Formats: sequence, structure tokens, C-alpha cells
Amino acid sequence: MRILYYNWVDYLDPEKRGGGVSVYQKNLIHSLAGGDGQDVSFIASGIAYDLSHKAPHVREIKADGPVRRFELVNSEVLSPGHLSFHSEASVQAPATTAAFRDFLDREGPFDVIHFNNLEGLPAEVLALKRHYPNTRFIYSLHNYFAVCPQVNLWFQERENCTDYDGGRKCATCLMFEPNSGGARKANALASMLKRLGIMPGTRLFNLAFRYAPGVYRLGKRLLARIKGERDADTSADNGSGLIRLVPESPPRSAYFAHRRERFCQYINEYCDQVLAVSERVKEVAARFGIDERLITTSYIGTRVAEEYQAPDTEALARRLAGRDHISLGYLGYMRRDKGFYFLLEALEAFPAELAARVKLVIAARFADPAAWQRLNLLAEKFKSIDYADGYNHDTLDDLYERIDLAVVPVLWEDNLPQVAIEALCHQVPVLASNLGGAQELGGKNPDFVFRAGDADAFINRVTRFVEHPGRLVDFWGHASAPVTMDEHLDQLRALYAGRETVSTAQREAV
Repeated sequence: MRILYYNWVDYLDPEKRGGGVSVYQKNLIHSLAGGDGQDVSFIASGIAYDLSHKAPHVREIKADGPVRRFELVNSEVLSPGHLSFHSEASVQAPATTAAFRDFLDREGPFDVIHFNNLEGLPAEVLALKRHYPNTRFIYSLHNYFAVCPQVNLWFQERENCTDYDGGRKCATCLMFEPNSGGARKANALASMLKRLGIMPGTRLFNLAFRYAPGVYRLGKRLLARIKGERDADTSADNGSGLIRLVPESPPRSAYFAHRRERFCQYINEYCDQVLAVSERVKEVAARFGIDERLITTSYIGTRVAEEYQAPDTEALARRLAGRDHISLGYLGYMRRDKGFYFLLEALEAFPAELAARVKLVIAARFADPAAWQRLNLLAEKFKSIDYADGYNHDTLDDLYERIDLAVVPVLWEDNLPQVAIEALCHQVPVLASNLGGAQELGGKNPDFVFRAGDADAFINRVTRFVEHPGRLVDFWGHASAPVTMDEHLDQLRALYAGRETVSTAQREAV
């Protein structure tokens, strides 16, 4: 079977972009490649640019063992998705679509094209299914880019978006406009340096980016002098200073409404299967217009799940018996959408007598001095606070050894947070908000779910476990075991072959 995987960034990207999707893509490809007669290739788009060659085209890059790797250069659709927020090329980009089709004609036929994103490509590439009717088109919903140009249904960096109001909310969503032109030039410079063997993180690479803007501005000034051009005078008096606002034609909201309609139309008409990484993602996607009949829940396989062992609940209950405190853990980012600042506010609202019975373990890359000061103030009333400036795979065991209950307080429909899976694999129960897929790992047990953004509900859940630590064991009566890569591959093989499948079974964790 010949399989082509797509994601907006290469899974071996030296700048390590793409987050958990890149990690998943790498694990998936390495598990499949060279086994059972699988011929695996990969292509990325929206990152590589060559300003000396304007037309979109595909070039081959260094192979990863048996895996051939390609990149679509000069895509009309910039990656990641938010850089193309206003771009109509996200829907239709004839030159990019033609380059992608030319690649498929040249390197195909493929039995399966698995899109792990649509960022970096116009949605109309899905209509190429008409030219390759025997190729299965699979699309995984790792994020909400198909129905949200901001990618994560997170309105104005402050709240979960449940209704785009005919595109009007999209038109006012961004707090900062993306610098698409600057991103394209930066990507072009990075592409050139990497092709010369100058890799990200090296001194030469950093120096090139430090001085490139100044060189570019100097070049523009010199060119203007050669042409006899002068800067336009922008200091003219504007009279009263009044500017009459007139309706945009067409209104920007119309574009966003059209974008969502067309994305859903392409997916519904041309995809053989849509994979949602959690049941919650399936619900959200269907609510925003993707045909529910196409969607199969497919919990992604993870390497860490292979080491999972169900906890000995009787021994755990004995260990917790008589405890006068519990330890809460937050691993993740200092970001509002991840619920970090909500968590800070909730912890600040803890009654003193409750806080005195709670230990905190927080591992988040230091990104906000004000948040650090707030954590220092919290140390005055909590039993203890241990802080780590980020974490990696090697430090996870030690962190989770210190945690009784992991907190995943996301404020958006986080598809399936990796931190929740990691907690489960380390035999640590998860207290999650009711948004996103993390709640499903505990079987949506109401004792381990609270309303997103509701500090009182969160405090009530924690109070219950502080007063009765043994109730933490109840998590395992509803929890499902994490999905291994082998189990995930079995499901994908069935989907790739076009066989009838059901959602990955929810297996009891104990």
C-alpha cells in the first residue's frame, strides 16, 4: 500500500514546529514505514519559500530511511494557519493546487492520502479526489482549522467560540494582525540557509536573521535612490481629522462565512473519512458543518501508552487513607487558552484552610514575570509549591511521582491534550474542564470534570478530594486505558483499506 502523509510542517523540522501533531506524525510514519509492504511518503507546504522562483512547485528533500520527503515551495497559503487568516487563497489557489496535482501525477498513484492538516494548502486540493477516484482521502481533525481560520475556536484570545455569527465574529477576532509578508521573507531566508547547510540554532543562522532586516531596508533605500524615488509625504493636513466610515464591499464577514461553507463542502464531498481525535472533537466538528456520518473517533496512539500499567487500586486506597492533604499538578504552558491564568485565579480564591492542605506542582516554561510573582504570593498560604521551568520526557516520571491529581483546566475545545494522556500513563487521575477531549480519559466521571472557567466548581471538586483523598481512586472505575500505537495502526489499516470500522473501543483501565 502506498501512503502519502501531509502536514503543514515537516515532521523532522529542525525548528521543532508543529507541536504534538509533528510528534504523532513522526511516530506514525516510523511505525508504518518499511513494514507489511507499506510504501510511505510525506509532504509539507506553506513553510518553504524561494523568492527567486515565484511559481509553486514541489521539491524532494533528504529521505528519512525508506520514507521519501517532499515540500511544496511557494505555496499561496502560508503556514501555520493564522498567517493566512484573511487570505482567500486558503479556499482556492489555482497555482498551488496545480503544483500539488503535478506532484501526485508524477509520484503517484497513492492508495491513501492522509491529511493531518489543511494548513498550508487551499481547501480545493480535496477536489482532486475527482482525478484520483481510487485514492482514499483521509482528513484528521487535530485542530479546527477547517471551520476556524484562527485554528482553535478561541475568540479574541479570551473565550471559547461557539458561534461565528455568520462570519462577523471572525472579522473582529484577531487582536494582532499577522505579518504575512514578513513571514514569507523569513521563511525564504530560512529555506535558503538550510539548503546551504546552515541550520536553525547555529551562530550563522542566528546572525543571518539578526542582520537580514537591516540589509533589506538598506537595499530598498538604495534602489529608491537609483530610481529617483522619494518617500511620500504623509504629513498633509487632514482638515478636521474626521474620517467617514463606509461599509466594506464585500463585507469581511461574507468572506469568513464563505470560507467555512466551502471548507465543509470540500470535506463533505471529497473526503472518504474524517478522523476526530476525541468524541468531543467529533461533536464540535459536526456542530460547525462537517457531516457526522463521515467522522470516526480515532484516539491517537502514543509511545508512552506502551508502558502503561493499570494501578493497583487497593494499594492506592491504602496509601491515601489517613492523608490530610493532596498534591495538585499542572503541566503545560503559561497560556490563557490552556487555563493557566484561570488556575492562578482559582488558586488565589482558595480558602486559607483549604490551601494549607494542598501541595502544588507546576511545570510551565517561564514566560510571564507577573505570573511568577503571583505564584510567589501563593506560596504564603499553600502547604508547598514546587515549580519547574518546563519539562521534557526525561523529567515526567519525577514530576508525576509528586502529583496525586493532574489538572487540565483548558478554556477552549482542546482536541486531546497530550498532558492528559501522559498523566493517565503515569497512573495519575485527571481533573479536567468540560471542554475538549481530556474529560473522556476519565469516562466523563462528573466527580473529575468541572465547568470551564468556573472557579467555584473547581474549588468544590478539589475540596471533596482534600477532605476524602481516597476518592481519587474512583477515577479508575470509569477511566479508559490509553491507546497504543499498535492499536491505532490497526484502526488506520482498516480505514485505509476501506473496511467498516467503529470508534476505538473504550477499554477499562482496571
